[in-house]
Amino acid sequence: MASVIENAIRGTVTKGIGAVAEFNRKRMPDTDHPFLSGIHKPMPAELTLEDLPVTGTIPPELDGRYLRIGPNPARPEAKGYHWFTGDGMVHGIALQSGKALWYRNRWIRSKRVEAETGTQHAPGPRHGGFDTVNTNVLGIAGRTWALVEAGSYPVELSDELDEQTYNPFDDTLAGSFTAHPHCDPLTGEHHAICYEATVPDEVRHVVLSPDGKVTRELAIPVKHGPSIHDCAITARYALILDLPVTFSMKALIGGHSFPYRWNPEHQARIGLLPRDGGAGDVIWVDCPQAYIFHVANAYDAPDGTVVLDACVYDTMFAEMTGGPSGRSLGLERWTIDPVAKTVARRTIDAKPQEFPRPDERFFGQPYRYAYTMALPTGDFAIGDTRLYRHDLETGGKQTHDFGRGRYPGEFVFVPRSDDAAEGDGWMVGLVIDLPNETTDLVIIDAMDFAAAPVASIRIPHRVPPGFHGNWVANG
Repeated sequence: MASVIENAIRGTVTKGIGAVAEFNRKRMPDTDHPFLSGIHKPMPAELTLEDLPVTGTIPPELDGRYLRIGPNPARPEAKGYHWFTGDGMVHGIALQSGKALWYRNRWIRSKRVEAETGTQHAPGPRHGGFDTVNTNVLGIAGRTWALVEAGSYPVELSDELDEQTYNPFDDTLAGSFTAHPHCDPLTGEHHAICYEATVPDEVRHVVLSPDGKVTRELAIPVKHGPSIHDCAITARYALILDLPVTFSMKALIGGHSFPYRWNPEHQARIGLLPRDGGAGDVIWVDCPQAYIFHVANAYDAPDGTVVLDACVYDTMFAEMTGGPSGRSLGLERWTIDPVAKTVARRTIDAKPQEFPRPDERFFGQPYRYAYTMALPTGDFAIGDTRLYRHDLETGGKQTHDFGRGRYPGEFVFVPRSDDAAEGDGWMVGLVIDLPNETTDLVIIDAMDFAAAPVASIRIPHRVPPGFHGNWVANG
């Protein structure tokens, strides 16, 4: 267990500790970094490209913007670098009337980006002096937001990405936010589980109203400073994934920019928080010593249990590789009994995979289809050419293979219409053509998943792999 002294230090990360960390970072070897070279080599400039070439036919129902964000250091520096901490860059492609109107990429205008590029930093309040935002971008209440966990306030973006403002949801958010809020399609609320490195003994359940204002910011006691990347909801509960990746003072002092490591002394557990309950109402259920970045979905079963589908790893960040480091166990279903306080674990598909997405209109409810991105065998990496579509009713799986040298990132499901049946729509995402150093925005018919794409929009450069993207419809 962590000592009393270590816990005290964690709660007050002083300037002195920061100076020691910077000193040790400068002493690290300056070698090629796997997340700064090859497929991950950052883009050196912002671009605006219009009238992009299209192969196939863009469905006219797709009227809006596909947005994707990820790390893109303005001044790449290998010493102490971690993929999760690079300066944020958002990429956007606007579609309308069957045409690809434009592509834009813009750095999130943090003070560090200003120092490296000379571009004026975005206005708005900072939270705790931390303003790197690089993990998710999505629409909330008719506005576009770039998000990160454990630190900065969100950044509100204009439709064309040039206007940016750090904005704590119109001054209704007190603490940090998350990269993964989830919308309940039945209520219009967004739910989030948030944490901060400087507050290791609590996480917070944050709720946004349908108009994008914070209505709840509940503190929940925890130990060791867990890193909680994602969450889930059901009709009854918000799910807290308190898993064995926790704050590491050793990593921080050693000069590593991402100070979280696998901690086998931290008991993995899932908290079932009644959505309107207090911290004392959380039902904590011990679960396997494993790690989850991303949830496909969760829902209440008729027998009172809670079903959670997620991509699972045996460990995570047990080694300092500059990025994720853990063996994928595939897509699993965990059935959580809040009375017996047990977890029954079943493998849906043992193939390595990540970035699970459902039809978001069914989030928090029973559902049929989950879509994932294949991973190479071994640690988390961008380097497989396939997407999967899981039919959770029949147990079937379909595969879309983009072919040699073509590597997809996360794909998002876009329904054909608001009232279309589950799964009736398109999968949309970016595919890197590494041999040609180009990228395509690809549109797949989700009901004809293995078939050739219905449309592909060519971007004449490589967009480095990032984290999360979403479709933001016009109007």
